[in-house]
Amino acid sequence: MANMRMDKNPMPEQDPRARLGNFDEAALGYSAEAAIDEAKRCLNCKEPRCVQGCPMAVPIPAFIAKVAEGDFKGAYDTLFAVSNLPAVCGRVCPQESLCEGRCIRGIKGEPVAIGCLERFTADWHIQNGGPSPDDEYAEPNGHRVAVIGSGPAGLTCAGELVRLGYEVTVYESMDRAGGRMMLGIPAFRLPRSVVEMEIVRLENLGVEIVTESTVGKADSVDALFEQGFEAVFIGSGAGMLLKLNVPGEDLPGVLSAKDLLMRSEELAAGVMAGKHVAVVGDGDMAVDAARTALRLGAADARVACTKPVEALPARREEVRRAQDEGVVFLPETKVTEILAGEDGRVRALKLSGSGPDELAADTVIVAVGTGPDPLLLHTTPGLGATESGGIAADPVSCATSRVGVFAGGDAVTGVGTVIGAMTAGRAAAAGIHKYIQENPHQ
Repeated sequence: MANMRMDKNPMPEQDPRARLGNFDEAALGYSAEAAIDEAKRCLNCKEPRCVQGCPMAVPIPAFIAKVAEGDFKGAYDTLFAVSNLPAVCGRVCPQESLCEGRCIRGIKGEPVAIGCLERFTADWHIQNGGPSPDDEYAEPNGHRVAVIGSGPAGLTCAGELVRLGYEVTVYESMDRAGGRMMLGIPAFRLPRSVVEMEIVRLENLGVEIVTESTVGKADSVDALFEQGFEAVFIGSGAGMLLKLNVPGEDLPGVLSAKDLLMRSEELAAGVMAGKHVAVVGDGDMAVDAARTALRLGAADARVACTKPVEALPARREEVRRAQDEGVVFLPETKVTEILAGEDGRVRALKLSGSGPDELAADTVIVAVGTGPDPLLLHTTPGLGATESGGIAADPVSCATSRVGVFAGGDAVTGVGTVIGAMTAGRAAAAGIHKYIQENPHQ
């Protein structure tokens, strides 16, 4: 019988005051009892709108039904058959605007906590299962594919291709795999150990990952084909910083959210250079940067955002957690100039909008987004570009204008969601499979 309570089982969390002193995960996860109780809120609709709202078309009612039965292994196997990164998606996917946003239980109450259940299921597998589910995969087919970038798009593409029997090598420019999942999302939202476990599972399935290898510099796409790869997927992400383009942006004391988040682990033992932090931006990166600044010793953190708080593209629960931690949002505010003090460093932001005309700050963090890195466009003959500087690719097959080269995720669209990048990676794998089967090179 369905559990007809109107509200979700609450997610246990660290106390806001306590979590400011660490980078441990703020959300603590469901117990088995809470997960089963929440799963029983699902009505198992004949036409599940939640699935329609999921870019990956995860069979949500099917895995939730397994949770409700206490069959957590069956729930995980159901998830992993469709998603290569369930522990990541359960934490950072914007469920409120996707699957949960379509849940019929949300019409008169709160939707089923699909993200919390996905996280519980994946975590249960990590703690009690093993690196791989009991699935059977195709025998090796003798074909080789190279993947550039080990973020969500690249890893998803690689995982899908390995399932089909391909030999896949992933090239990552950084010293560790995971892309922005590892370096662009703070550990209090997505623990490094969770990403590492997802990567280990894919490696155990046969994905080879080569780190500290920047394709486009020491090597090239052409060289990959010369080495015997029959197709190349570019999932290199969006690593180029976007600027505010206002006077004073180059003043000492102005830093990028990307750099702060990438260095947060090494900075965690120290403190922020400034105590009064202003963050400029609307999305998850801005919220993450403000929360990170407080954990690094800032006395206060304020976010100047162009939208109303309730309309921010950042995840609602993370905005709420930020507010609980003391982050203050200045909605419908535009930064027109960064002002310097007598010492030449930042002293304030000049603002226009519904709030104050000026905001005092000794540190400004710019979090207005990132764009596709142009390196591969410049070093790969035959690749077309989009108007926004991404790699032009077919929206269905992810094929580019260069035969045998496919692209997807942030490298095409600019910075987006993890689930969006994963969806592109899966589409690219299907496109590559079709291409190689129709044009066998061996």
